[in-house]
Amino acid sequence: MSKWQHRISNCEITLKDAQGLPMPGRKVQVELQNHEFLFGCGIFWLMDLLNPDTPAERKPVLEKYWEAWSEIFNYGTLPFYQGRYEPVEGQTQEEKTLRAARYLKENGFTVKGHPLCWHTVAAEWLKPKTNEEVLENQLGRIRREIGAFHEYVTLWDVINEVVIMPIFVNEKEKNAITRLCQHMGRVPLVKAVFDMARQADPNATLLLNDFNTSESYRQLIEDCLAAEVPIDVIGIQSHQHQGFWGTDKLYEVLERFASFGKPMHFTENTFVSGDLMPAHIVDLNDWQVPEWPTTPEGEDRQARDLITMADILFEHPQVEAFTSWDFTDGAWLGAPAGLVRKDGSRKPSFEALKQRVRKDWHTKLELMTDENGVCRVEGFRGRYELVCDGKKAAFTLGKDCAAQEVTLG
Repeated sequence: MSKWQHRISNCEITLKDAQGLPMPGRKVQVELQNHEFLFGCGIFWLMDLLNPDTPAERKPVLEKYWEAWSEIFNYGTLPFYQGRYEPVEGQTQEEKTLRAARYLKENGFTVKGHPLCWHTVAAEWLKPKTNEEVLENQLGRIRREIGAFHEYVTLWDVINEVVIMPIFVNEKEKNAITRLCQHMGRVPLVKAVFDMARQADPNATLLLNDFNTSESYRQLIEDCLAAEVPIDVIGIQSHQHQGFWGTDKLYEVLERFASFGKPMHFTENTFVSGDLMPAHIVDLNDWQVPEWPTTPEGEDRQARDLITMADILFEHPQVEAFTSWDFTDGAWLGAPAGLVRKDGSRKPSFEALKQRVRKDWHTKLELMTDENGVCRVEGFRGRYELVCDGKKAAFTLGKDCAAQEVTLG
C-alpha cells in the first residue's frame, strides 16, 4: 500500500452530456487542480500588492511574489494582530485586509486569519482598561472580525501561544492580554474566546495555536477539551531558526498531539537559509543582527530540511495542513527564511516544494469511458478538472466518493 494511500481516493465517474445522457467511448483528461491537503504560506504582502496607494516602483516585485506563490500554495494566512489591525480603538485595517481575503477566495484559495487573541502585538490602548473591559473588547473583536470576514476566511487561529501567555514578562511590552489571562486562568480565557468564535461562525474551523510542543501544551489541550472548548484543529508552530528539529523530535511531537484524534495543522514553519541562530538564544525575538544574508550552502540545507519535514507530515494521516511562514527573506526577524529571495528569485526550497506539490503528489490521467459512460479515477484528493470533447467540468475527489456523475455543459 502506498504511504500516501490516506491521501488518495477511487471514484467511478459517470460522464453525461448536457441532456443528461451517458457519454460512452470518450477520451477523457483528468487533472488535479487543488489539493485537499492545505499547502500554505503567509501572504501578508498581498495587501500591499492590492493597495492602490502602494508606490508603483514596489509593485513589480510584489507581482513576482504573487506569480511564484500561486504556483505552489492553495492556502494563505492573513494578519489580524490587534495592535496593527486596530492601532487606534475602532479604527481597523478591515478594508485592505478584506480586499486581500476576497481576492484569495475568488481565485480559489483557502484563507486563514491569524490571530484573534494574543498577548504579543497587543493593542496599546487596551492597557488602561479593566480586566472585564479587556475581555469584553476581545469578545467583541472576535464577533466583529469573524462577522466581517465570514464569507472569505474559513479558518481562524482563535488564540495564540496560551502556554506562555500568563507568564509572559517583557518590561518593554507589558500588555493587557497577559494580565487578563492571569486574572481568568488559561482554560477559562480559551473557552470564552472559542465560544464566541463558534457563535460568530458555526461553520468556521477554529484552531488553538502554540510554539510550545511540550507536555505543557498537551495538558492545556486536554484541560480545554475537558472544559468543552470547541477546538477543531491543533495548531503547531515549528520555527526552526536554530536548525531542523530532526526526525526523532518531529515524530515525538506528532505522537504527542495525535493522541487527541483531532486534525493537526503545522501552522508556522521556518527554516533559515543563512547562518543558524545560536543555540543559547531562548526567545527567537532576542536575536537581532544588522544583516542576516542567505548563502548557497544555507539554501541547500533549507531545501533538504523543508522536504524532509514536508514528506513526514504528508505521510501522517492526521496532519491536514503545512504552512511555510515566510514566503520572502527578511519577512520576520530579518531572517533568510523565505522560499524566495527579497528580489523574488526562487530558492532551491521553492523548487523542491513545487516538485512535491505539483509533480510527485499530483494526479493527471488520460482515460476512456466504457459503454456506460463510466471511467474510474484514482488520485490525490482534491478539486479536479475534467476535459472531454473540448468541454470542461469540475468535480471533487473526496474521502467518501465511490461514485458520482459529472455533466459536460
